[in-house]
Amino acid sequence: MDKINTEGVLLTPLKRIHHPKGDVFHGMKKSDQGFSGFGEAYFSTIHCGDIKPWKKHFEMTLNFVVPIGEIRFVIFDDRENSSTPNSFTDVTLGENNYQRLTIPPGVWVAFSGVGAGTNLLLNLADLEHRPDEVDRKENLSDIMYEW
Repeated sequence: MDKINTEGVLLTPLKRIHHPKGDVFHGMKKSDQGFSGFGEAYFSTIHCGDIKPWKKHFEMTLNFVVPIGEIRFVIFDDRENSSTPNSFTDVTLGENNYQRLTIPPGVWVAFSGVGAGTNLLLNLADLEHRPDEVDRKENLSDIMYEW
């Protein structure tokens, strides 16, 4: 299991049930740790070698699942009242490490496609997206991390 260095961030192993006609990938149940309600679910893709820069939600809890490909997530905690201030968590999820990454509000996240071709991300968020509850840093260098 990957080491989580950021307060409130969870990494939950998920079941992948193999079937000769197509696999079943579990995502989330309302009884799972990390479930804090349902607002919306959406898919996002990222190509190999691309990086989507830093963003932080003020209220939304993110639940990332990567059923196809591989995506590397870097999380940065700059919360003043956190027990893990200025810490980073770096984890790669995908077909060979099928887990759900739960990211609480107030934590920065950026991610890169590391699987060949197109990589698929599912976010099971507890709130509907609102532009006023997210902050973005368009430059990766705004938070110093060696990618």
